[in-house]
Amino acid sequence: MNAILKKYWGYDSFRPFQEKIIQAILASKDSLTILPTGGGKSLCFQIPALLKEGMAVVVSPLIALMKDQVDGLKEMGIAADYLNSSQTGEEQQAIFEKIQNKKIKLLYLAPERLKIESTLQLLKSVTLSFFVIDEAHCISEWGHDFRADYRQLRFIKETFENIPVHAFTATATPHVEKDIVQSLNLVEPQITIAPIDRPNLTFRVAPRSQAMQQIIGVLEMHKGNPGIIYCLRRADVDEISEKLNAKGYKNVAYHAGLSDEVRRAHHEKFSREEVDIVVATIAFGMGIDRSNIRFVIHSAMPKNVEQYQQETGRAGRDGLASFCYLFHNGGDFHTWTRILSDSAHEKIMMEKLGEMYRFCTEPRCRHQSLVRYFGQTYEKTSCEACDYCLGEMEMVADPLILAQKILSCVIRVKERFGADHVARVLKGDATDNITRWGHQNLSTFGLLKDNHASYIRSLIEQLAGQNFLKRNAEFKTLSVTELGWEILKGEKSLALVKPVVTAKKKKEIAKERKKIMEGEWSDIDQKLFQALREKRSELAVGKGVPAYFIFGDKSLREMARLKPVSLKDFALIPGVGDHKLKAYGEIFIGVIVNLS
Repeated sequence: MNAILKKYWGYDSFRPFQEKIIQAILASKDSLTILPTGGGKSLCFQIPALLKEGMAVVVSPLIALMKDQVDGLKEMGIAADYLNSSQTGEEQQAIFEKIQNKKIKLLYLAPERLKIESTLQLLKSVTLSFFVIDEAHCISEWGHDFRADYRQLRFIKETFENIPVHAFTATATPHVEKDIVQSLNLVEPQITIAPIDRPNLTFRVAPRSQAMQQIIGVLEMHKGNPGIIYCLRRADVDEISEKLNAKGYKNVAYHAGLSDEVRRAHHEKFSREEVDIVVATIAFGMGIDRSNIRFVIHSAMPKNVEQYQQETGRAGRDGLASFCYLFHNGGDFHTWTRILSDSAHEKIMMEKLGEMYRFCTEPRCRHQSLVRYFGQTYEKTSCEACDYCLGEMEMVADPLILAQKILSCVIRVKERFGADHVARVLKGDATDNITRWGHQNLSTFGLLKDNHASYIRSLIEQLAGQNFLKRNAEFKTLSVTELGWEILKGEKSLALVKPVVTAKKKKEIAKERKKIMEGEWSDIDQKLFQALREKRSELAVGKGVPAYFIFGDKSLREMARLKPVSLKDFALIPGVGDHKLKAYGEIFIGVIVNLS
């Protein structure tokens, strides 16, 4: 195991849990592994595939995902390939011959491919070591990316009776874990669940007011660093991408409405570090393995916590400090409600949407909230890596009284109106609609007249998110829940946050980020690092592969710190395996010598 790790991956030791998972696969047991993004789950089945007799079959949901994985393995000198609909008949025939001649150790397939009779016959004709179901959460109807084709994968155990099956995913609630095991018909599987927490990520969540200004504010703090901006709708992607490019923030757009050629070109530009910012919908998700993404912005609320965990997990895969920003408002909830109302699993999806809404609006430790959602325990009293624990939230001094005033207003308007109307009544705005219903005569009219309307709306959103108010999905009207009645009776306490981050707080946030980044670069030659990065990009473009396939940022930082000038010393850099030492050692040493 250790020899293979060093030879191909260039590392001297495993990350937590990897060794245990590999040993289970080598022991030919079925298994379920939940390892968060950045934990190195692919390596856990790739190493056993090299050690065991026969060929391992990896079921992967996306063509782009399997292509990147295979290209990365080939770059390390590992015999891997894939079969999917993007290949010509001749290309597929060439793969068939490789399989028959035992020249492939890892074969990647889409789930649909396994249903093709010719594929089944081919796999039955050769020795198989094991099956891997990657992104296994796609199996479960309780998962965030359910796929019907994945649900049928239980036939693997029925068709290949003595071949072990190993399920891998980065995120799964206890309900999803159970569903995966049952759906795949796993036999006494070894279940490994690593801590879901990503301590190197700093989370910040704020109401969305002026979206472009908020996004640009983040980009200014992270100048020169790669990042992803996620949007809810395609139109938002196009608008934000265009405006940012016009203001000099070079980026590419990515969503399902673009042609395959454009999407592929934009994906490659980002992967090869020709551009450092991508503005995207959820379509830009699995398979994004660029390890040096330093920030992720959500310009709107995702539809569930699993999606949020997956997308923020694109940041800091190399273990270095990275930052996640989420800007939201009540409109996001309505948009998702409309989209999900057509889902075959509407009830499940709405429950998950409610959990995401609560995460956005409830003032508590973000790391703790995420960990508890996935059924784990968070031991720390403070994560020191979120807006709540860093003291960036300004709490409302009298939350109970404010909440009672708002809830009372909802009742006074007979629970027949939405958040905007309730906010205007509390503000004391005698609009045509308010006077038509006579709501200017209510006791709650003008009760919060000294507050800005957006501030009142923010408080309403927090009360809805914390389940004190309920929204009618069809009419968007508000009603008071059982928990809300406890607030009205003074039987329950709560916390509310002032929605605006002051200029002073913004300066403190920027100062904190600068301190973290300076600490990471304290003994690294930054000029050399940039030169190594440029050489990496040049090589990647020439070979037609993502830049991180050559070396990750972590390896480049070590080169810029240790400055090895011999192949012997270069081989000691983490991430330098035998194949990469021969392919790139002299090239990168040349850059180091020229700048030393």
